[in-house]
Amino acid sequence: MEIELHEITIRDLVAGYTDDGEGGVRGYGTKLDIRPPYQREFVYKEKQRDAVIETVHKSFPLNVMYWADCDDGRFEVIDGQQRTISICEYVEGNFSIQGMAFHNLQEDARARVLNYPLQVYVCQGTPTEKLDWFKTINIAGAQLTDQELRNALYHGSWLADAKRWFSRSNAPAELLASKLITGAANRQAHLETAIKWHKAPDETIEEYMGAHQHDPTATALWSHFQAVADRAMALFPKYRSEMKGVDWGGLYLRMQDDSLDPAKLEKRVAELMEDDSVTRRKGIYPYILTGEVRHLNIRAFTPAMRRAAYERQKGVCPRCPKDASPHDLDGMEADHKTPWSEGGKTEAGNCQMLCKHCNRRKSNN
Repeated sequence: MEIELHEITIRDLVAGYTDDGEGGVRGYGTKLDIRPPYQREFVYKEKQRDAVIETVHKSFPLNVMYWADCDDGRFEVIDGQQRTISICEYVEGNFSIQGMAFHNLQEDARARVLNYPLQVYVCQGTPTEKLDWFKTINIAGAQLTDQELRNALYHGSWLADAKRWFSRSNAPAELLASKLITGAANRQAHLETAIKWHKAPDETIEEYMGAHQHDPTATALWSHFQAVADRAMALFPKYRSEMKGVDWGGLYLRMQDDSLDPAKLEKRVAELMEDDSVTRRKGIYPYILTGEVRHLNIRAFTPAMRRAAYERQKGVCPRCPKDASPHDLDGMEADHKTPWSEGGKTEAGNCQMLCKHCNRRKSNN
């Protein structure tokens, strides 16, 4: 891969600047693709955006930018999208700094901005080399999410349509299910979640995207996402923050059981939320639907409780033969006399010590 350092001015950069939403963002006489498939949506906050323009006004140097040469007279931004859009939007008059828009500057001040030099490394290489370089550069900056990087490899008609549903603030997915999903839509969290909910259990996200890359639409993904979110909120209409981030897609088949009663489910949720033995309250929802206690991470007996039970039993495991020898403390494990699932509490009076063999045999029964 070949890499060369070039110097251009802001005047060159903003020539022919357009932002056509899904159609793309271009500059540098329309020859520069400012938002190629592997780039984030514009995520700078106002303070960061303004800092770029203040740096230009003070003639301080900006960090080097990186472009890829597409070998046909066009270029793609590999690193520097946020700075590039900040500059272009300012010169276009779409925001001002300290109440002063670009077109309101004195002529000499406008000229200083337009003549400001930018350092750009331009690389030539294969798509894989360019993406690998981008990943390396990205380590030092605001890192891309895994899904943003996947979007680079599997861009096509399916992804373009999927982003319409999932990848914008106030897009349908965010309006429907933002309370169920951890992460921001414009950082592709909603799209990643939708794929996880729809893909086969033994299928990776990459395999799913590869299989659908050239589908004309992502309607099937959106329809399934709607069905999962609607069912989750119908079964658990009282929203709690613990519902965010639950694998509702993995629970969807369980949620389709017509015998599930939202009122009874709510009563059980409330009981478990008040149970101080439950240390992972987000796990209440999968526990209720699957019956698997592991989701709850039930509070363990304290060392003092374990020691007291051991001394009380004199090291004897109640499940071992009566003539068995006492065990060392390290050879025993704490167990609920009355199982937690049957109402037993994680408290001293309900603690017994079993030898490791008996405890694990009990757990497997």
